[in-house]
Amino acid sequence: MSAPERQLEPHGPGLLGLVLRHAAERPAAPALKDDVEALSYAELSERVRSLASGFSALGVEPGDRVVLLLPNSADVIACALACLWLGAAFVPLSLEEPPARLDRLVRDCGPAMVVSRDSHGIPGFQCPAETVSVGCVLASGRSTPPIAQNPERDAYLIYTSGTTGQPKGVRVVERAFEAVVIKAAGRLDFDESVRALLVSSFHFDAAFTNAFPALVAGGLLVVPRRQDLLFLRRFFRAVLEEGINHCGCTPSYLRMLLSSRHFASLAESQLTTFGLGGEECMAADVAALWEVLPGLRVFNRYGPTETTIEVTVHEISRADVASGRIPLGVPNEGVDFTIVSDDGEILDGPDEVGELYIGGAQLMRGYWGDKELTASVLNDLIIPGETWYKTGDLVWRDAQGRYFYAGRSGDVVKRNGVRISLNEIVLALRRVEGVSGAACAPTGDDGSLVIAAFVEARRPLTARDLLSAISADLPASMLPDQVVIVPSLPMTSSGKVDLPRLLGDAG
Repeated sequence: MSAPERQLEPHGPGLLGLVLRHAAERPAAPALKDDVEALSYAELSERVRSLASGFSALGVEPGDRVVLLLPNSADVIACALACLWLGAAFVPLSLEEPPARLDRLVRDCGPAMVVSRDSHGIPGFQCPAETVSVGCVLASGRSTPPIAQNPERDAYLIYTSGTTGQPKGVRVVERAFEAVVIKAAGRLDFDESVRALLVSSFHFDAAFTNAFPALVAGGLLVVPRRQDLLFLRRFFRAVLEEGINHCGCTPSYLRMLLSSRHFASLAESQLTTFGLGGEECMAADVAALWEVLPGLRVFNRYGPTETTIEVTVHEISRADVASGRIPLGVPNEGVDFTIVSDDGEILDGPDEVGELYIGGAQLMRGYWGDKELTASVLNDLIIPGETWYKTGDLVWRDAQGRYFYAGRSGDVVKRNGVRISLNEIVLALRRVEGVSGAACAPTGDDGSLVIAAFVEARRPLTARDLLSAISADLPASMLPDQVVIVPSLPMTSSGKVDLPRLLGDAG
């Protein structure tokens, strides 16, 4: 049975007040630490105030957007909080984006300012907006009191990956952002003793449920450079040396950790909670984690960006792992789920697979500058008078009311008239002994559908071995046309499997 949630009451103004109240209550307590500096809550409060003052002096006004073109660091966290102080929306972008894409994103959101580590920005990128260094912002400060709380104001604008077309800027309001952070801190039972490690890049909203709940609870947030954590030995060193008791990551990153020869060192760590999200959570991965840390509480998090970070937080049980299927759980308070069939009918019974629609308090305001696209996914077509977000995710519900992930609607393809779930192929491949990761994608440019599977293995395996093994689970009509053994599955800067890169490398 999962532990009861710790209740955290809001202290105004908003999320900013929840964090900065600790400066008055426990000013010397450690708040933020990166590779360069460590800040107490009093120092964090002063840093945020100075940044907000600097933004204001440089012309940023409430309602503006401020692009944060910064690596994972104390600076990016403080700048995000300073935007909340001033009533501006922060827009985190990745330093790893190609210059042409960065240009499109900055032009799309029309920021009042772009903040970088230095005023020169990124080599090769001619920023279309004014670029200011963090140091320049701090040097420009004047007295700026926090503006009055407005829960319906945009807290941040975050861009989706754009794998289905042009990147889309998702507008999230302060009310929803604050509610999710409070919920996450309570669900994980965070208090002043939490020492959390930020693993995901800050431009990926899953990072927010590690960063902000720890600060709301009055704990310490450790922020290594993201590129350092790709050298797995540095991850293990950070967990051990910093006394980390909570971290979260994507399942893909967890599988990288599991394959490391240093993984057993986590038995000596102080980890008590671990969050997984951004991709489907696999029972075998959780079982392997528990072999080293048998008492670890592991949480499965699910939520599209358009519904504010996460809409379910499920504590995984031994029974879940034994069953081989990890539930998404049940929706957060204030969030509604409904399952819809291919022909638009609402599915009320257990075990019926359909597309998940999400309604309630965590819905985005919409896509920045695109009312037509917003209306296509956020509307009342399913239940007149009620606004629902069309997720594209296929789910089913068991008799206990728990929801389970069944793949993406786009993952279901037709070949020779047969419906094939690419997710089912991936699951079959991951069950093969020695397979540490798998991904699957449709391809083909001559009008014929080809299903390509990519497999990362811990022992010598051939394509024939794999096809033979999964033939026991899948009919011949569902077997992939091409199986490619790869040294490792590449990841995007968000920590998810990079399918376009795999397809490109395969030719």
